[in-house]
Amino acid sequence: MSDNKMQAVILTEDGVTLAEVDRPEVKPTQVLVKVASCSVNRSDLLTTQGKNYGHVGGAAKVMGAACCGEVVEVGSEVSGVSRGDRVMAVGAAGWAEYALADYRRTLPVPDGMDLILGGSYSSAFLTMHDAIVTNGEFKPGQSILIQGASTGVGIMGMQMGKHLGANLVIGTSTNAERRARLSEFGADLALDSSDPNWVDQVLDATDGKGVDLAIDQISGSIFNQTMSATKIHGRIINVGRLGGEKAEFDFNMLAERRLTYIGTTGRTRSLEEHAEVFRSAKADLWGAMEAGVFRMPIDSTFDISEAAAALERAAANKHFGCIMLTVNA
Repeated sequence: MSDNKMQAVILTEDGVTLAEVDRPEVKPTQVLVKVASCSVNRSDLLTTQGKNYGHVGGAAKVMGAACCGEVVEVGSEVSGVSRGDRVMAVGAAGWAEYALADYRRTLPVPDGMDLILGGSYSSAFLTMHDAIVTNGEFKPGQSILIQGASTGVGIMGMQMGKHLGANLVIGTSTNAERRARLSEFGADLALDSSDPNWVDQVLDATDGKGVDLAIDQISGSIFNQTMSATKIHGRIINVGRLGGEKAEFDFNMLAERRLTYIGTTGRTRSLEEHAEVFRSAKADLWGAMEAGVFRMPIDSTFDISEAAAALERAAANKHFGCIMLTVNA
């Protein structure tokens, strides 16, 4: 293979496949990362189902976003990142031997952390800081509900809530085996959101008031129940739609409980907005990351040539923690 070519996972009409593509060229504010690992996220799965997530959607596009590896080239306007640095990066086209990222969308891999584990953190850490701290305005002593808590993002959310001083962390999972593990990662109470009595259990645990903050990764048919489980003047931050993108919405309940409901995504943000997400998350909680406060279980690892199998694992929705691809192993 020539120096200007590389292996990458691309999306075709028949699914994903490993193919030879052009190695990307660095622009002034970008770094080129020799990729060691990539996380398999819900957005990746939805991309294969015809959703266009930024510029990674559509046929013949390189898959993936979050990756981790070593910087091998830096643009002329890059500051604070150098060749040889180990970084977590978020951008696009991450499922490849080499990937580009704006330097403002990178985080340093903590000393002693291997690059496989490093690849599991960035999306979850940034998503949950943006949801809990920035949009959720979470305060010490408040209670927090994490819907879909057995995902990598959910596991990060429970730990972040506990670290920030939550007096009660509630996590949900519809699978008994995964639900039993939530207490390992910060849950004081683990509930089954398919149980018709789960809202009553939340109310029992909060003196009948409901939680101060709900982080919703489920949406769909249980969203009205999530509103019932959130206190008057509480906040609900939507970061995912694992249970469906459309459902009946009880506007009356929203009004009566005087809830603040905010939807978040990275797909419609400008580069400057993304840079601020990274800056604020790093300023607030990177010390805790470096100290090992946050743990991430790796559910399974696949070689980049096995990307289709990794996506099948994600689609089965039986994983606990992160599904990872390894590259340049």
